[in-house]
Amino acid sequence: MTRKLSLTVDGKNVAVHLHKGDLPETVSFTGAVAVDSETMGLSLVRDPLCLVQLSDGGGEAHLIQFDRASYDAPNLRRILTDVNTLKLFHFARFDVAMFMRDLAVVCAPIYCTKIASKLVRTYTDKHGLKDLTKEVLGRDISKEQQSSDWGAAELSDAQLAYAASDVLHLHALKAKLDVMLAREARTEIAQSCFDFLPTRAALDLAGWEETDIFAHS
Repeated sequence: MTRKLSLTVDGKNVAVHLHKGDLPETVSFTGAVAVDSETMGLSLVRDPLCLVQLSDGGGEAHLIQFDRASYDAPNLRRILTDVNTLKLFHFARFDVAMFMRDLAVVCAPIYCTKIASKLVRTYTDKHGLKDLTKEVLGRDISKEQQSSDWGAAELSDAQLAYAASDVLHLHALKAKLDVMLAREARTEIAQSCFDFLPTRAALDLAGWEETDIFAHS
């Protein structure tokens, strides 16, 4: 079941498509796909995956609300594992671990705007999506619905607008961050970090979430 809404997202009218269970086979994307997820919390042990958001940068967002009894979403899985489709995230480590756990997929290839930001914006410790989008793109995004009940059977328009916002700016952020990575000669190390993310997520799920295995002690 799909419901199409026209919502105000960050001051603009955006077409938001809410799909129940899985992405329809008729939906396709061009180029890189921005991806985010909403969960009941930040625990990889306790909290279930509730929603995944997708956008190809064209001004629309597709949201998939899961049947958490089965997580039967083959069309979404196909996109997440397509080696020819780059997936853009902000803090990919958490989302990729959630997808491993609940969707049983290894998501690749990956680009993470938070890692890119930390590699080039060394003059600040503010690498959250709101701060990054404000500085790099000059856009204000709302985080008001970040802590809300994503497990509810019916999500509010405010929740859906918030979820859409999290994927609508990632393409523009990547373009800006790529320039900065090249300028600072850090493109190659960024790519190595992105390639390592599925392994980092697997370590988190296996119990090494708070342990730096590369540390001396």
